[in-house]
Amino acid sequence: MSDNKAIIILDGKEYEFPVIEGSEGEKAIDISNLRSQTGHITLDVGYKNTGATKSSITFLDGEQGILHYRGYTIEELAEKASFTEVSYLLLKGQLPTQTELTAFDEDIKHHTLVNEDLQNIFKSIPTGSHPMGQLISMVSALSAYYPKSLDPNRPDDQKWRTIMRLMAKMPTLCAMIYKKRIGHPLIYPNNKLDYVSNYLNMTFKHVSDDYEIDPVFVDAMNKLLILHADHEQNCSASTVRLVGSSHANLYATIAAGTAALWGPLHGGANQQVLEMLEAIQNDGGNVAKFIEKAKDKNDPFRLMGFGHRVYKNFDPRAKIIKKACDDILNKLGINDPVLEIAKKLEETALNDPYFVERKLYPNVDFYSGIIYRAMGFPTDMFTVLFALGRLPGWIAQWKEMTNENQPIGRPRQIYTGSNIRPFVPIEKR
Repeated sequence: MSDNKAIIILDGKEYEFPVIEGSEGEKAIDISNLRSQTGHITLDVGYKNTGATKSSITFLDGEQGILHYRGYTIEELAEKASFTEVSYLLLKGQLPTQTELTAFDEDIKHHTLVNEDLQNIFKSIPTGSHPMGQLISMVSALSAYYPKSLDPNRPDDQKWRTIMRLMAKMPTLCAMIYKKRIGHPLIYPNNKLDYVSNYLNMTFKHVSDDYEIDPVFVDAMNKLLILHADHEQNCSASTVRLVGSSHANLYATIAAGTAALWGPLHGGANQQVLEMLEAIQNDGGNVAKFIEKAKDKNDPFRLMGFGHRVYKNFDPRAKIIKKACDDILNKLGINDPVLEIAKKLEETALNDPYFVERKLYPNVDFYSGIIYRAMGFPTDMFTVLFALGRLPGWIAQWKEMTNENQPIGRPRQIYTGSNIRPFVPIEKR
């Protein structure tokens, strides 16, 4: 709390509101009592200037291109940590010791299998349905198999068990969706493997072969999951908090966050990147033509994967994942015309004054889509992989909110409809 205060003058009367300051210098006017004192509310469409909560999880500075989890820079975490270490950090607030990390990993491995009856529900979902729709359905359905999770007042150890179940089963569900899509038998978890390797094994191993897990793939996937693990109060995290504030169970709450992530303006962005690249290829592959279209204000074409609605300078995650992208492409020696188009677009964006002046640099969605395609994932699986990475962040947001007993979310509105009017019987209308 600072000594500053904000003064609002309404009808000649002054009202004072405190100014609070976060640990990284962010400032906010606390208007929690605005309506009770003045009878007024604020209007902030899209909540672009509204802080809905205090949080100690993630710090993001879009102007400076900074992203921290619990005080650790995203650069250090992506370089030095595993995804499970970062998950522990988000969920517990501190990096684990080796003993704590081993126990955390073992706790997850204890819950990796999904109920066979749940597989029967999964089999009834049409094969051609979108993977995100399948994931939402399956995550939500978990609540039917763990009815004790419906009680919002359970002891902390029982809540933690629910968290571990969801962390453990999410990779299994994601792998099941991929196998169903290509018509292959399911591969059960191999708990001798680490979290990321186990997921890759369940996804790409065939029943009759010995799948060799490529360390370059594991490293790239680890980095991608870490980079996506949390991103402050974005659309899906805010959805998790809003749904969770009603004391909905964790499975339903995360299913709601997954639904919010599905949209092309949020988690579906990396899918749009590849669809754009494929469209350019299908048009003949003339990158220069589409660069000019992107510069033309009267042309509806937009380059996907460039710039960011939060980062006004550069996306710090993109700098990290670019190297992993180069490593994957060099390792595989891929000759893919779509990926060649991506390289040309990247080169243009980094050197063309139009893009440089507007800070329209390739973002994490641009590079993640390229990596996932190179690894063999179909385009409509990209957002599922985003959800897998974002899971610990969503749970951390839910956990923080419930631990603080925050009230149910209830935004206000400014009504702009008709004034009161009499009902007219249908025969007189």
